[in-house]
Amino acid sequence: VQLQASGGGLVQAGGSLGLSCEASGSIGNINALGWYRQAPGKEREFVAAIFSGGRTNVTDSVKGRFFISRDDARDDTKSTAYLQMNSLKPEDTAVYYCAADASRVYDSFWLAHLVYDYWGQGTQVTVSS
Repeated sequence: VQLQASGGGLVQAGGSLGLSCEASGSIGNINALGWYRQAPGKEREFVAAIFSGGRTNVTDSVKGRFFISRDDARDDTKSTAYLQMNSLKPEDTAVYYCAADASRVYDSFWLAHLVYDYWGQGTQVTVSS
């Protein structure tokens, strides 16, 4: 499974950015697609994730501002997760990583607690004040 993240950049506080993560390869078993972020000097933290069935989990600090969605190709050639980030704050500045997992769990609780199998390269999001 390969994950390709895109869409990061520089934005002023209050602005919006959209991130995309395309999963390709042997993705037939992929269930969860998620986003984590890591700010300088901080540990990586969960941001949001979505199951193939559509259930989502969004961390409290971005709830109501960030929205996750996904699009799965019918032939299982690729799945894409989108993270729409609105009302951005300087504290949202981080490297954002997408992740994928094949675990057969379906409660949204697990989206934030899976040990994700696959990781993409990070994409930098910088929010200026």
